[in-house]
Amino acid sequence: MLFDSHLHIVDRKHLAYPWLADAGPLDRDSLYGDYAREARRLGITDTLHMEVDVAEDDIERETEYVKGLSREPGSLLRGVIAACRPESAGFPAYLERVLADPFVKGFRRVLHVVPDNVSEGALFRENLRRLGNTNLTFDLCVLPHQISKAIALIDLNPDIRFVLDHCGVPAVKDGLSESWSSGITEVAKRPNVTVKISGVVAYADPDDWTPETLRPFVEHCIARFGWDRVIWGSDWPVCTLGGNLSTWVAATHALMQGVSDDERNRLYHLNAKRLWSL
Repeated sequence: MLFDSHLHIVDRKHLAYPWLADAGPLDRDSLYGDYAREARRLGITDTLHMEVDVAEDDIERETEYVKGLSREPGSLLRGVIAACRPESAGFPAYLERVLADPFVKGFRRVLHVVPDNVSEGALFRENLRRLGNTNLTFDLCVLPHQISKAIALIDLNPDIRFVLDHCGVPAVKDGLSESWSSGITEVAKRPNVTVKISGVVAYADPDDWTPETLRPFVEHCIARFGWDRVIWGSDWPVCTLGGNLSTWVAATHALMQGVSDDERNRLYHLNAKRLWSL
């Protein structure tokens, strides 16, 4: 049983994705039906949709689009991590609308696609603090050299539950780096942060990786965060840059050989269901 905490759906007939023009092989539709067909065969029973950086005018429309898919018979979708703009004066009103919708489980603002000073702005930080009175999580997607920016936000908000995406985005193809490993060690000291075991296949050499290539990164995250603060995600369709969904699931199972059933279950589904009260 796998709970997929990180599914991206791309449907260009319904939503606009300005970044896709420069996304190479990802510049295509990646539809829920294609994902679900393979996911069910792999034992994925539940998934959360992760925002896909749609055009700002489409942010709330993306949530409604995914909600419609969740109503289909047998849907795997259990909620969304929605896009947001904490640097915007309109964030408080948006948050009020989201709080009325239990389908939204959290927010994400990808920080490595904006200048570093965006997350350092007074309005961004004031708006982020508003999540402290909610049950919404906040996903942090930063590059290793930006981990200090993430830590600053975490330290300002000890009552917000943060999720560090993609093992902290290591450059797997370049091997272990001190900046990445020390950054993971430091952020893991914050008890309100969970790390997502996802994304790493997309950062490996697509023609030359095995589970052993990924092992040092995955095991370092688990060792530092512990089995109660790790969750699993597919990062589909981005994971297809390093194979496909089946490849990443098979690699995950290979990496978990030798761990206890309890540890495996916490990573695979129990922690996610607890984190989002599902």
